[in-house]
Amino acid sequence: MIRLHCFGESGNAYKAALPMTLAGLDWEPVKVDFFAGAARSDEFRALNEMGEVPVLETDDGLRLSQSGAIQDWISERTGKFGGTTPDERREVLRWVLWDNHKLSGQAGGLRFLMNFLPPEKRPEQVIAWLKGRLAPTYATLDRALASRDWLVGDGPTNADFSCCGYLYYPEPFGFDRAEHPNIDRWLDRIAALPGWKHPYDLMPGSPKDREGATT
Repeated sequence: MIRLHCFGESGNAYKAALPMTLAGLDWEPVKVDFFAGAARSDEFRALNEMGEVPVLETDDGLRLSQSGAIQDWISERTGKFGGTTPDERREVLRWVLWDNHKLSGQAGGLRFLMNFLPPEKRPEQVIAWLKGRLAPTYATLDRALASRDWLVGDGPTNADFSCCGYLYYPEPFGFDRAEHPNIDRWLDRIAALPGWKHPYDLMPGSPKDREGATT
């Protein structure tokens, strides 16, 4: 059985869980209790010295971390979502790298600061700075989707699954779908794919499961 160490609040884990599901792979989630410090435990660091989710354990003994690497394995295993030509494969990689640096790498931190820290510990100047950094990033993605249904080629790829990783979450983090109509339509398009699930339905754990969490 393929196992994915993950938790529902993690957009990075969702980037791995969603394409595995849509590709038809048989996998099971293993909940990492991030908010109780599980990712920093010696046991978890034995799985991934980086102390991060997702971590994939495959049925043939492979262990992988980092969502982009896991997405590449999914494409290699199933022949799906990696692009249909060498040029498309590189274009998928370009968007995955852009997302990690410009979009998810900042949206994930901002969402954590705005929602999962106690209000009195939220650094307002950092929050404002990250919102300013993300505004042109959302605009870039919206422009890219103005004349196409998918980021690369004629169907969904890991470029889409990487860039959408945080954008379905309901907690505020400076993103308003109504302000970005092309992103809005694209997110609906992804959600219409057979087998799609929201991250809180696909992976164990959500804010409502934690007493006193901000939702």
